[in-house]
Amino acid sequence: MDAATLNKQLETYLRVHTFPVGIKSLKPGEPLPEKVKIPMKHLGVKVAICQAISIARRYGWTMAFSGNDLSCPIAKAVFGFEERNDYYNTGSLADGMYASCREAGARFEDALAKYDPGEYAYVVAGPLGRVNYDPDTVLVYGNSAQVLRLLNAALYKRGGSIQSDFSGRGDCSDIVIKGKKSGEPQVILPCYGDRIFGMTADDEMAFTFPFGRAQEIVEGLEKTHAGGIRYPVPIYLRYQADYPKSYQDLEKLWEEGKKK
Repeated sequence: MDAATLNKQLETYLRVHTFPVGIKSLKPGEPLPEKVKIPMKHLGVKVAICQAISIARRYGWTMAFSGNDLSCPIAKAVFGFEERNDYYNTGSLADGMYASCREAGARFEDALAKYDPGEYAYVVAGPLGRVNYDPDTVLVYGNSAQVLRLLNAALYKRGGSIQSDFSGRGDCSDIVIKGKKSGEPQVILPCYGDRIFGMTADDEMAFTFPFGRAQEIVEGLEKTHAGGIRYPVPIYLRYQADYPKSYQDLEKLWEEGKKK
């Protein structure tokens, strides 16, 4: 299944209000896709990864960024664009903000999936319906009910449950690196930075899955939809409501009048 077909199916069954995104990490020497926007070259600014992804899903632009295009120190370290030195490794970034001490801060950094230094030269993120490359990972932002539908779809054939873990930091690592390394779908809880710099809304979550499982996800959406698991969720309306006493009194007067 190609990316455009997958995108059409996702939009049909999920009705998300921003574009699903296709993400690909490029090794040194791999050519960039055509018509990408590089933040420093085309926008004149450095960005956070969550910011670049938000541009892709809201503007419909395909973004390609290297370490030279990033403003976020956590992202530079995690994606291997800069050295993970003692200051970083000992938990200084989280100490006093997310963590009670450097030791706890170091455990936050340890929890993030990482690329080796120099392992990848660029990360590309673009609207799934328009990309001219095969993504590693598909990313969909939506509300909890839309994410639930993707979870239903991912489990349709396999059953069981999906394992996701959350640290509340560095969701760019969860989105790009963790899913690529694990090869498994996952639920993403947007981090604080994603909400500030990516402007992710309070009612949004995210879901990622490997592009190689596109056919399975679409089949899961189709079959669970046919089974009655749908979005928008159909609310139950076949009931008779109770009304205030004054309304009930009026109803009684009408009934008594009809008996005369």
